[in-house]
Amino acid sequence: MGLLEDLQERIVIADGAMGTLLYSHGVDRCFEELNLSKPEDIIHIHEAYIAAGAEVIQTNTYGANYVKLARYGLEDEVPSINRAAVRLAKQAAKNNAYVLGTIGGLRSINKSAVSIDEIKRTFREQLFVLLNEDVDGLLLETYYDLEELQTVLAIARKETDKPIIAHVTLHEVGVLQDGTPLAEALAQLEQLGADVVGLNCRLGPYHMIRSLEEVPLPAKAFLSAYPNASLPDYRDGRLVYETNTDYFKETALAFREQGVRLIGGCCGTTPKHIEAMANALTDRTPIKEKVVKQRDVAISVQTNEPNAAPPLQDIVRKRRSVIVELDPPKKLGIAKFLEGAKALKEANIDALTLADNSLATPRISNMALGSIVKEQLGIRPLIHITCRDRNLIGLQSHLMGLHTLGITDVLAITGDPSKIGDFPGATSVYDLSSFDLIRLIRQFNEGLSYSGKPLGQKTNFSIAAAFNPNVRHLDKAVERLEKKIQCGAHYFITQPLYSEQQIEEVYEATKHLETPIYIGIMPLVSARNADFLHHEVPGITLSDEIRSRMAACANNPVQSAREGIAIAKSLIDAAFDLFNGIYLITPFLRYEMTVELVRYIHEKEQAAQERKVLHG
Repeated sequence: MGLLEDLQERIVIADGAMGTLLYSHGVDRCFEELNLSKPEDIIHIHEAYIAAGAEVIQTNTYGANYVKLARYGLEDEVPSINRAAVRLAKQAAKNNAYVLGTIGGLRSINKSAVSIDEIKRTFREQLFVLLNEDVDGLLLETYYDLEELQTVLAIARKETDKPIIAHVTLHEVGVLQDGTPLAEALAQLEQLGADVVGLNCRLGPYHMIRSLEEVPLPAKAFLSAYPNASLPDYRDGRLVYETNTDYFKETALAFREQGVRLIGGCCGTTPKHIEAMANALTDRTPIKEKVVKQRDVAISVQTNEPNAAPPLQDIVRKRRSVIVELDPPKKLGIAKFLEGAKALKEANIDALTLADNSLATPRISNMALGSIVKEQLGIRPLIHITCRDRNLIGLQSHLMGLHTLGITDVLAITGDPSKIGDFPGATSVYDLSSFDLIRLIRQFNEGLSYSGKPLGQKTNFSIAAAFNPNVRHLDKAVERLEKKIQCGAHYFITQPLYSEQQIEEVYEATKHLETPIYIGIMPLVSARNADFLHHEVPGITLSDEIRSRMAACANNPVQSAREGIAIAKSLIDAAFDLFNGIYLITPFLRYEMTVELVRYIHEKEQAAQERKVLHG
């Protein structure tokens, strides 16, 4: 008989954790490398689990892939580490336990950290070694990202008819981090050919059982569960799991009632936990029917404020639209900032954009200033959000705060690295990329947190994304635009452009897109300003002609400002008939310059409308 035949008739006990058990014994390095340097330690753990009652053990290969081994300089050892792992497990099993080749997931919270192409390449390399060593089946475990698991499962199913166990990992009860209900995800995995579907890691027995209460018995596949021992505690610089093994004895019966037929353990579990479950399940007869609990999730749609203006992406599709950036001050005191904001409102802008500590320099919170200009001046604030300064927890809290304040316009950007700012030793977080942040905001608009947990309300954020045309290969930048559109971007705002020809090139490269684009224009104030932007600010390039024009009036501040405005007007002229959206960046709080440019745009628009009427 094989594993699937056994599961057809009875509940089967699997092993528990390998990595955290080694960690608890003081091992604090690459666990998979121990297959080569400390084989007797790995065999001993396998034997301990088998002695505890495990009928299925997994190879010590969870992270034995190119990406994870590269962190230790072991990327060339993928074949040898995986081969050794299978042979050690078989030596310990002595034909008394099934040996599953384990392949762990690569993606966690940062979906963009590893591309699908890299996942495929890395997975195939590890898969073929395990299959060549003739494992009894495959265990695909700890997959937070459903797309990744679906991708690798399809590859594995095509390459082998051996049993495949496919495990997702949840942050929240009953739902994946992309909002997919667990029952739906497991059904999809069954359709892709998984023989056993279930859960492992992150959750302890209590929350894992609650999640499985919402899952019906699969039509063909079997259910599995590998819970963590508990939530980890952090003591003296080490993670510690403390769950009474008697608790696992009790919960084993509850897993049985949920239809689980393959039950093991994950982080923090030991042979004692497995022994407790094996002793509890003296009756291995599986259930054939279960009552599925229906989860009632209430998510309300937040209605727009009365007389609220339409989203910017709708405005710019229909008419000329001007938005202006006014940087929050670096020092306390906002009198001049509010003076500038008021002047820009009177000039009739559609939104005031507020950077998020631009150039990695501390400034007054843009959320605070956004709330002030919205409530006191009636200006629509467009809040920039960087991935640099906040981790995943902070980003979600920030978005909830913006929603609560009624601020719905946001720009999702990566953010300049902290090393270029005033505090180069500060940490750049980058839990998410700009692509991931766009996805997160879109998911908020669906009423779900990053982990898939219902927020109680759907947000109605209008999502702007950054577009930097100041690159050598514009086609690659446009590909990034297309990817951001797929992630959920509603419109784009460009870096400042300083070339009429470049504006035309951007139009030609993007005219196939239906997503609106605001062309960025920032007036120069001096020759030094021009040189600094050209040489030292990432993503900004000035033509030789413009730098020469600014250099010609280097000793005359007034003339320099007039020349900067003249250059900006010529750029506006170039963009005017190609793009409805103009994004003006105010230099050094010199709002009078952008006010003049806003008025210039409106005058051009009025003249254009009059000509249109005149010519019928």
